[in-house]
Amino acid sequence: MKINGQCHCGAIAYEAELDLQKVGICHCSDCQALSASAFRTIAMVPGDSFAITCGTPKEYVKTGDSGNRRVQAFCPDCGSGLYATDADGDRDVYNIRLGTVEQRRELMPQFECWRQSALPWMPAVRSANQFDKNPQ
Repeated sequence: MKINGQCHCGAIAYEAELDLQKVGICHCSDCQALSASAFRTIAMVPGDSFAITCGTPKEYVKTGDSGNRRVQAFCPDCGSGLYATDADGDRDVYNIRLGTVEQRRELMPQFECWRQSALPWMPAVRSANQFDKNPQ
Protein backbone atom coordinates (compact mmCIF):
# COMPACT_ATOMS: atom_id res chain seq x y z
CA MET A 1 0.00 0.00 0.00
CA LYS A 2 1.29 3.44 -0.90
CA ILE A 3 1.28 5.79 2.11
CA ASN A 4 2.23 9.39 2.65
CA GLY A 5 2.39 11.66 5.63
CA GLN A 6 3.77 14.76 7.23
CA CYS A 7 4.59 16.37 10.55
CA HIS A 8 1.98 18.47 12.35
CA CYS A 9 3.10 21.79 10.83
CA GLY A 10 3.66 20.36 7.33
CA ALA A 11 7.34 21.35 7.09
CA ILE A 12 8.40 17.71 6.53
CA ALA A 13 6.59 15.23 4.31
CA TYR A 14 7.35 11.69 3.18
CA GLU A 15 6.02 8.75 1.19
CA ALA A 16 6.60 5.00 1.34
CA GLU A 17 5.30 1.59 0.36
CA LEU A 18 3.82 -0.42 3.26
CA ASP A 19 3.02 -4.10 3.84
CA LEU A 20 -0.17 -4.01 5.95
CA GLN A 21 1.20 -6.85 8.14
CA LYS A 22 4.00 -4.50 9.30
CA VAL A 23 1.77 -2.17 11.35
CA GLY A 24 2.06 -2.50 15.10
CA ILE A 25 2.37 -1.14 18.60
CA CYS A 26 5.59 -0.83 20.60
CA HIS A 27 5.46 -0.78 24.40
CA CYS A 28 9.20 -0.35 25.09
CA SER A 29 10.13 2.26 27.67
CA ASP A 30 11.87 4.38 25.02
CA CYS A 31 8.69 4.56 22.92
CA GLN A 32 6.69 5.42 26.01
CA ALA A 33 9.05 8.27 26.93
CA LEU A 34 9.63 9.58 23.39
CA SER A 35 5.92 9.56 22.54
CA ALA A 36 4.84 10.88 25.96
CA SER A 37 2.25 8.12 25.96
CA ALA A 38 1.68 4.51 27.03
CA PHE A 39 2.91 3.12 23.67
CA ARG A 40 3.75 4.12 20.12
CA THR A 41 2.09 2.93 16.91
CA ILE A 42 4.44 2.20 14.04
CA ALA A 43 4.43 1.26 10.37
CA MET A 44 7.58 -0.59 9.34
CA VAL A 45 8.56 0.19 5.73
CA PRO A 46 11.52 -0.91 3.60
CA GLY A 47 14.28 1.70 3.40
CA ASP A 48 14.30 1.63 -0.39
CA SER A 49 10.61 2.62 -0.48
CA PHE A 50 10.87 5.50 2.02
CA ALA A 51 11.52 9.03 0.75
CA ILE A 52 11.42 12.46 2.36
CA THR A 53 9.56 14.64 -0.15
CA CYS A 54 9.76 17.96 1.70
CA GLY A 55 12.01 19.38 4.43
CA THR A 56 14.82 17.92 6.53
CA PRO A 57 14.12 16.15 9.82
CA LYS A 58 16.30 16.55 12.90
CA GLU A 59 17.85 13.25 14.05
CA TYR A 60 18.69 12.12 17.58
CA VAL A 61 20.50 8.82 18.28
CA LYS A 62 19.35 6.76 21.27
CA THR A 63 20.47 3.33 22.48
CA GLY A 64 17.27 1.34 22.94
CA ASP A 65 16.24 -1.28 25.49
CA SER A 66 17.36 -3.86 22.91
CA GLY A 67 20.90 -2.42 22.90
CA ASN A 68 20.53 -1.18 19.33
CA ARG A 69 21.46 2.41 18.45
CA ARG A 70 18.39 3.98 16.87
CA VAL A 71 17.91 7.25 15.02
CA GLN A 72 14.83 9.10 16.26
CA ALA A 73 13.76 11.65 13.62
CA PHE A 74 11.43 14.56 14.24
CA CYS A 75 10.44 17.94 12.85
CA PRO A 76 12.71 20.68 14.22
CA ASP A 77 9.82 23.17 13.99
CA CYS A 78 6.80 21.44 15.56
CA GLY A 79 8.53 18.48 17.25
CA SER A 80 6.41 15.75 15.63
CA GLY A 81 8.10 12.36 15.74
CA LEU A 82 8.45 10.99 12.21
CA TYR A 83 10.42 7.74 12.21
CA ALA A 84 13.12 5.60 13.78
CA THR A 85 15.79 3.63 11.94
CA ASP A 86 19.13 1.93 12.52
CA ALA A 87 21.91 4.38 13.39
CA ASP A 88 24.76 2.04 12.51
CA GLY A 89 23.50 0.12 9.49
CA ASP A 90 22.06 0.60 6.07
CA ARG A 91 18.71 2.05 7.15
CA ASP A 92 16.95 -0.83 5.44
CA VAL A 93 13.81 -0.41 7.59
CA TYR A 94 12.07 2.75 8.80
CA ASN A 95 9.56 2.63 11.66
CA ILE A 96 7.24 5.46 10.67
CA ARG A 97 5.18 7.07 13.42
CA LEU A 98 1.65 6.04 12.50
CA GLY A 99 0.09 9.28 13.76
CA THR A 100 1.82 11.14 10.91
CA VAL A 101 0.51 8.81 8.16
CA GLU A 102 -2.40 10.25 6.18
CA GLN A 103 -3.98 6.79 5.74
CA ARG A 104 -3.71 5.89 9.48
CA ARG A 105 -7.43 5.09 9.85
CA GLU A 106 -6.98 2.19 7.42
CA LEU A 107 -4.01 0.66 9.28
CA MET A 108 -4.89 -1.87 11.99
CA PRO A 109 -2.09 -3.03 14.32
CA GLN A 110 -1.06 -6.58 13.48
CA PHE A 111 1.45 -7.02 16.31
CA GLU A 112 2.48 -5.66 19.70
CA CYS A 113 6.16 -5.74 20.63
CA TRP A 114 7.93 -5.20 23.96
CA ARG A 115 4.72 -6.36 25.64
CA GLN A 116 6.82 -7.10 28.76
CA SER A 117 7.15 -3.30 29.21
CA ALA A 118 3.46 -2.54 28.65
CA LEU A 119 1.85 -0.55 31.42
CA PRO A 120 -0.24 -2.87 33.61
CA TRP A 121 -3.50 -1.08 32.80
CA MET A 122 -2.92 -1.36 29.02
CA PRO A 123 -4.95 -4.28 27.61
CA ALA A 124 -3.57 -6.31 24.72
CA VAL A 125 -5.03 -5.90 21.24
CA ARG A 126 -6.73 -9.29 20.85
CA SER A 127 -6.36 -9.45 17.07
CA ALA A 128 -2.61 -8.64 17.18
CA ASN A 129 0.30 -11.05 17.64
CA GLN A 130 2.02 -10.49 21.00
CA PHE A 131 5.82 -10.40 21.53
CA ASP A 132 7.60 -9.88 24.86
CA LYS A 133 10.46 -8.16 22.98
CA ASN A 134 11.12 -7.56 19.28
CA PRO A 135 9.42 -9.92 16.79
CA GLN A 136 11.80 -12.47 15.28
